[in-house]
Order: sequence, then structure tokens, then C-alpha cells
Amino acid sequence: MTISTRRYSLFTLLALLVLPAQAAENAAIEAGRKIYLEGVLPSGEPLKGVRFGSTEVAGAQAACVNCHRPSGMGSVEGDTQVSPVASNYLFGTGEDKPIATMDPRVSKRFSKTHDPYTEEALAASIRTGMNNMGAHMNELMPHYEINDADMQSLIAYLRQLSPKWSPGATGDRIHFATVITPDVEPERRKAMLDTMRTIFKQKNGSTITTAKHAGGKRLHMVSAAELVLGTERNWSLDIWELKGAPETWRAQLDAYYRARPVFALVSGLSNGNWEPVHDFCEEQKIPQWFPSLTLPVQKPGQYSLYFSRGVALEAEVLAQYLAGMNRQPKRVWQVYRDDYTGRGAAQQFERAMAQLKIKVDNVVLPAAMADDPTEALRLAVAKMAGKDSAAMFWLRPDDVVALNGIAPPQGTKSYFSGVLASAGPDVFPHAWKKNMRIVYPYELPETRALNLQYFHAWMNINKLEVVDETLQSEIFFSLNFLTDTLSEMLNNLYRDYLVERGESMINRREGAKVEQEVRDLRLMGLKNELIRKHGHMNIEEGSRLVVGQTNLHKREGTTIYPRLSLGPGQRFASKGAYIVRYSTAKEGDLLAESEWIVP
Repeated sequence: MTISTRRYSLFTLLALLVLPAQAAENAAIEAGRKIYLEGVLPSGEPLKGVRFGSTEVAGAQAACVNCHRPSGMGSVEGDTQVSPVASNYLFGTGEDKPIATMDPRVSKRFSKTHDPYTEEALAASIRTGMNNMGAHMNELMPHYEINDADMQSLIAYLRQLSPKWSPGATGDRIHFATVITPDVEPERRKAMLDTMRTIFKQKNGSTITTAKHAGGKRLHMVSAAELVLGTERNWSLDIWELKGAPETWRAQLDAYYRARPVFALVSGLSNGNWEPVHDFCEEQKIPQWFPSLTLPVQKPGQYSLYFSRGVALEAEVLAQYLAGMNRQPKRVWQVYRDDYTGRGAAQQFERAMAQLKIKVDNVVLPAAMADDPTEALRLAVAKMAGKDSAAMFWLRPDDVVALNGIAPPQGTKSYFSGVLASAGPDVFPHAWKKNMRIVYPYELPETRALNLQYFHAWMNINKLEVVDETLQSEIFFSLNFLTDTLSEMLNNLYRDYLVERGESMINRREGAKVEQEVRDLRLMGLKNELIRKHGHMNIEEGSRLVVGQTNLHKREGTTIYPRLSLGPGQRFASKGAYIVRYSTAKEGDLLAESEWIVP
């Protein structure tokens, strides 16, 4: 036998030994995954346990993921901390033990440290509820009935749960990307990128390491733990611009990602189809962080966080509003363009109205009207006149403007999409304002203006033009919330954990952020205006004047939305809308005709 033959035989022998071992390990991890995520044992029987001494739980109710979350980084149940069970937290050794920020509401803010678990000690803890320090774990933790083989599978899964940073995260930098689809108008694209790049530049200009070289000046706050532990990183932003038809976008996204993996997609902009981006993120397990869309993907996803359901939400809100009227309309029309968003809105409205047993008559406009759309709209409106009728117009601003010179349909109450039409007072023709209504998924104008004062002051200081208030304020919120969330994550840069922290933090963030922004506004650009008007003054005098002049104490949030909230598995942060009308006393004022409607 030659040397090369002997070497080949040795490699073959090693492969025969390694491949079955690897296959067995993969099978064990998969069995452990089903136990952890689904509460299903390899036998197909439900996982069983007992909590509080006598309360039995089984199957999905008993699954570890309910409390320890997909990342294994734990959670907070009321005032109870659910400790991390990710690999490093269970088995980590040495002085550099990981630490996690738990919910700030409770006094013990950080995860508790403990000696590294052995597999035997971990198995005993899972079965008895006694940790390896000899202390009883919280009674929420079930005492599980699980045999040795199944326990080995669960431990195998825990060993590979969040063991290292996700792709796109390094020791000193986090890589992000934003996606822009080809249907976006050039001015909105520019407004988006100018806003994002300014925020990224300011963020990187005041990181811990950068600030030290700039005399210690910081332009944003970090948590005390982040400051002490030095976990703050610089950010980089890649622009993933898609071209061509949607069926080609997946290949483009894959190519961008191969060139440089990113930790998350942040913001993002599209006027239509977002499904290829959504599916890419779900399959690659990449968080997408609050893109600005007219029609987000409605199917649930694990990694996609959206502001609202867009026009699909508006369709359901309007249907619920019409259902609650004393005299429901006898006939309902809708006008929409034959494009992705128009069809999606129309189909959702038809489904919602079908539950009321009211048929919707459709007037379909061409997808792209190169010529003046006025005549097409005139013909559409002419069909609608009739007593006790209603019409929903899914029109963008250019189409709404084309209604000038067209008389509103007699006897028909007209409704418009606030998402598509932007709902600005100057968009709608005067002749239509008396009897029209807008489905308005935003905060009412007076409070909205107060909530966005900090945003507008920041835009003014940075000499950025407000081209699209909705879009740019969404970006401003998205990136500032990302800063806060990553600050709380410390060194635990796992994609699942980013989504989980986003779910848990958004509910409590707004109140604290309002107070911070009020303080910051006292020291920002508004102070310069006060000095111009009142002469030189000290900071305290300026602060009192700013609060008095701008009614900052009445602010309720920091976004265009009245309330943002998420729970485990929820993916749409704003869940309702108003029906608003124009004031007859003062043209341009929008007044609520309904309460906040959550369908």
C-alpha cells in the first residue's frame, strides 16, 4: 500500500467515525430544540412539570421558551427575574463571566452570578428546582419530569444557545444595513438617508472610545453599566438598494449579505411590496427594525418589528367604524390603484366588510398613470352619487390633488387613507373637506406636534429639511430606540435578544424618554431662540421659559403614534387609528370623530 493510499484510508476512517458522531449530536440538539421551544419530548409525548407545588403544566405551557425566551437570555415576570440559561450563563468559567441587564424596575438590576454548572448539577436543578448554589429557584420554574436521555438532548441544545455574538457584531463595531425598494421617490430616499447618516455620525462621534479622543464630550446618554463595562460600539451603515422586479430581490439581498453580514436591518423604505425583504430576514434570522412601509407583510414573523399594519389596519378600522354607525351605508365604494399596496388595501377592506354582509364596489385605477389622472377620477366619482353611500379612497397625495375641480359625490360620505395621502391639511381640495373623513393611524395633530418638538428641534439644529414628517420622525424614533436597546443589551449581542429587548422595552421607554427630551430641549436649539428674543439669560431662566412657551409638560410620547406597545410575539407596535374630520371653525384643523379604534 502506498503512502497516498494509506493517507486516503486514514481520512476515510476518520470520516466514518466523525460523521455518525456529528449526526448524533445534531439529532440530540434538534430533540432538545423541540423540548425547549415546543414542550415536546422525542417520544412525541408532552413535556410535563409541576410549579407552585401542585400546578401541573404540560406541552407548550411547559416549554422553556415561555420564560427564558428564544435567545435563552431570560425575562421579567412582574417583579420576578427569569435568569438567563444561554450557554455562557450556564457553563461559563473564568473571571470574564457574562452579565445581563434585567428589568430596571426591580432593585436587583443585573443577572445573578453563580458557579458554572456541570451537566449533572443542571439536570438536578431542572428536576428539583434547586440551583447549584443550594438555593430554591422561583416557584414559577416547574420541576420537570424528564428522563436521562431527553435531559441530555435538552442540555445539548442549551450548550449551543447564544454561545457567541451574532454575525455583524464585533468587539468594537456593529454592522447594520437599510433597504430601499426601487419604487421610492428620489426626494423621500434622500430625506431618509440624510436623516439616518446624521444619526449614525452623531452616534459614532460620541461613543466611549471616540469621545475620549474628543475631550470627553458626549452627544447621547449611555447606561451606567454600559459606561463602566465599556460595551458601547461604533455603528456602520450599508445601503442595500434593490433594483428591478420583486422576484429578483432575494438574489440581490443574498449578494449584499454575502459581501458583508449585518446584525440587523434598520429602518427601510418601500411604497409597495416588502415580502422578499421580510422573507429574507425570517430565513436568515436577521432582525428588521421598524421599516417605514405602506403595507407591511401581515403574516407573523419572529424577526420583523413594524410600526403598524399600514393600510390593512386602516381597512379594518374603517369597517369597524361603519359597523358601529346608527345608519350603516347601504352601498360602499372603494377607489384604488392596481398596484401592490392598492390591491392589498382593497382586499383587506372587502374581507372586513363581508363580515357585515355589505358588498364593496371597486373602482380600479391603472397601476401607473403617466397622464393626468383627473379624468379617471372624475369618471370614478360620477358613479358614486347616491343616498346613504360611503366611498373609501386609497389615494396617494398626487392623486388626491387631482380631485381639484371634481365635485364630491352627492349623498356619499368620503373616506381617505391617512397612510397613503399623508393626511396633510393642504392636500385635500376645499370642496371635499366638509363631508370627508380620514382614517388616521397617528396621534391627533395638537398632541402630535407636542410629541415631535424634540424631533423638529433636532432637525433644525442639524439643518435637515422636513420633507416627510411621518417618514423622518419614524427613522428618528427607530434609531434612537435602537441606541437605547443596544445600551441595555451590554455585551450580549444576539439577534434574538435584540428582538426580545425591543418587545420588553418599548412599553416603558416612552414615559422616561419624554422626561429626558424635555430636559434636553431646554438646552438645545430652542434656547438660542429665547436668547435672541429675551437677551442673555442663564440656563435656569431659559428652562422655565422653554417649558412655559412650548407646553412641554403636556407631552405624552415621542412619536407620531399615540401609543406604541409590544408583547412577546407581537410585531406591530401601533394597533389602532382614529376617524378624523376637518373643523368647520378653522380650516386645516383635524378633529377626532371617533375614539381610538383597535380592530
